[in-house]
Amino acid sequence: MIRIAILGDIGSGKSYVANNFGYPVFNADSEVSNIYKKNKKVFNKLKKKLPKYISKFPIDKNEITAAILSNKNNLKKIINIVHLEVRKKMNFFLKKNINKHIVILDIPLFLENKINRKRDILIFIDSNKKEVKKRLSKRANFNHKLFDKFKKIQLPIDYKKKKANFVIKNDFKKKTIIIAIKKILKRIL
Repeated sequence: MIRIAILGDIGSGKSYVANNFGYPVFNADSEVSNIYKKNKKVFNKLKKKLPKYISKFPIDKNEITAAILSNKNNLKKIINIVHLEVRKKMNFFLKKNINKHIVILDIPLFLENKINRKRDILIFIDSNKKEVKKRLSKRANFNHKLFDKFKKIQLPIDYKKKKANFVIKNDFKKKTIIIAIKKILKRIL
């Protein structure tokens, strides 16, 4: 099985690119959303660690945001609980897709959480910063302060780009992405 991990800045279009490969995709962000909606065990752990903020199930993302913005240590507490569950989900996904030729890993903190393996193929999504900011500001519930907190826990973008085997220049046009993906798959396969 070839593991392709998609790297890039927040809002660079990682999920969009991942979904255009045509192979099974593990999307960590949607797993986190599912965990907040459905995982009572995670809720209980978060409520115990952050009783001032986490009050009801399913977990309200606004409560998570308030906890993160009020104290930088809260983000670490949340990550320690939630990422463990995400990793379990990823391992299940990998087992389920063991016979697939390629799987796509869309995990924002892939390198930071040391999920990468030596043979993984890393693809960096390079996007225009102005375009990214414009797109992010259009997102519902976009919070600049929260964005800044998440940026601080990420490795530098230049480092990720250097670690990548391939770079896709994302101009947010489907045709460009499809052409780039085809070129990469041709080289890999």
